[in-house]
Amino acid sequence: MNEYKHLFTGTTEPALIDMPSLPYLMVDGKGAPDSPEYSNAVSGLYAVAYAVRAALKPVMTYSVLPLQGQWWSPDPAVFTTGDRSAWCWTMMILQPAEVTAGLVAEATEKAARRKRVDGVRFERLTEGTCAQILHKGPYSEEPATIARLMDFVRREGRQLTGKHHEIYLTRPRTDAPEKMRTLIRYPV
Repeated sequence: MNEYKHLFTGTTEPALIDMPSLPYLMVDGKGAPDSPEYSNAVSGLYAVAYAVRAALKPVMTYSVLPLQGQWWSPDPAVFTTGDRSAWCWTMMILQPAEVTAGLVAEATEKAARRKRVDGVRFERLTEGTCAQILHKGPYSEEPATIARLMDFVRREGRQLTGKHHEIYLTRPRTDAPEKMRTLIRYPV
């Protein structure tokens, strides 16, 4: 899956990037990222992603790509008030170009024998031109990085046209907060 490698790199300086239409496994939900609903949904998403990888093993070998998430709320104030229960999200894992809807259906059926995979779907995401920045450090320190990205968007004469999108390049359960790396993107 080296054809996607450039989509998982970025710098701490804001930049524009053109995103192609890409195939993802996705699952939607609402609530805090430490809620049981979120944990179950992400677990199901990974179960299907690994079942897809196993099904493709005779054709290709690859590592499951990093988790990604889109975050939003009908009331954007919830992101500053601390009411994480009102956060809406779509968690995603990018898939190889060889993946088809039929393959995902078979993999989902197989994964469902071992784990709940409710709501996992296969869909293309088309974001087009995005503003992007690499955030280093804990999620709690993202607001300052996002503010720098928003200043860049304004200086470029652009407007946001889509949802807050994060790509988790490190693992929150195993990596120290100060070592965390998250790509932050907004379609513009």
